[in-house]
Amino acid sequence: MKILMLGGTRFFGKHTVKQLLDNGHQVTIATRGTTPDSFGDSVDRLVVDRTDKASLAKALQGKTFDVVCDTLAYCSEDIRCLLDVITPKRYVVVSTVSVYEQMGMDTREEDYNAKDYPLQWYYRSDAPYGEVKRQAEAALYQVYPDVNFAAVRFPFVIGEDDYTKRLHFYVEHVIKEMPMYVDNLGEQMSFIFAEDAAAFLVWLTEQEFYGSINGSNAGTVSLEQIIRYVEEKTGKKAIFRSGAEAGSYNGTMQYSINTELAKQNGYIFPPLEKKIWKLVDYLISVYR
Repeated sequence: MKILMLGGTRFFGKHTVKQLLDNGHQVTIATRGTTPDSFGDSVDRLVVDRTDKASLAKALQGKTFDVVCDTLAYCSEDIRCLLDVITPKRYVVVSTVSVYEQMGMDTREEDYNAKDYPLQWYYRSDAPYGEVKRQAEAALYQVYPDVNFAAVRFPFVIGEDDYTKRLHFYVEHVIKEMPMYVDNLGEQMSFIFAEDAAAFLVWLTEQEFYGSINGSNAGTVSLEQIIRYVEEKTGKKAIFRSGAEAGSYNGTMQYSINTELAKQNGYIFPPLEKKIWKLVDYLISVYR
């Protein structure tokens, strides 16, 4: 299939492009052109401002794609900006579990109903992250219901090449004995590895599933478990102090993501437990 990838030069977007190519798809990457990629002649490239309708219209004029995979849509205006200039046969867009205003254990898709949510045309800076992402999904359901879309709700994405370095924060602070302030030490949380997020996106490009769907590795882990593991591996001791540098996951309370809908449609996520400690071992090797 001919697939347009909005994003695709770093983190799970990069993994998605690689897996699409491995599956034999013809991929065009659309980015601002500021981040180099390693795909050489195996992909086509478009330089475009994802948030500018005129830029998108010029870049996409006369082009057709079987699937548009969008890792860059943050808000309802981003959705309108794209879908007013192109109508893809299939649209796979990255959403987030932040659309759930009240997350808890076993958070399910029906806990946020984008079909009935009051729609506002927001730019990225108009509201907090969770709200602009809610509006992005609301726009899809309410204004573009004829678009065959899948909106994937991911939790925190982790991996060795995570440019946000949020998980890195805790490992580095323990090893370097830097004080930190953590307000959710014992809270169990869901995560998804970058390569698993990519695999799910690729799978969805090849399916007919319509609507919003959760994507997460099976199981949860707490920061306390991760920090204790680093302590045991390194002999270092975490220093917790009020007023110290705040943990990158601060404010996130206990939750887990239910992926039964994906399972019902034939997709099973690998367990978090098998991979998390390998990643932490890698981070220890980076900061030791």
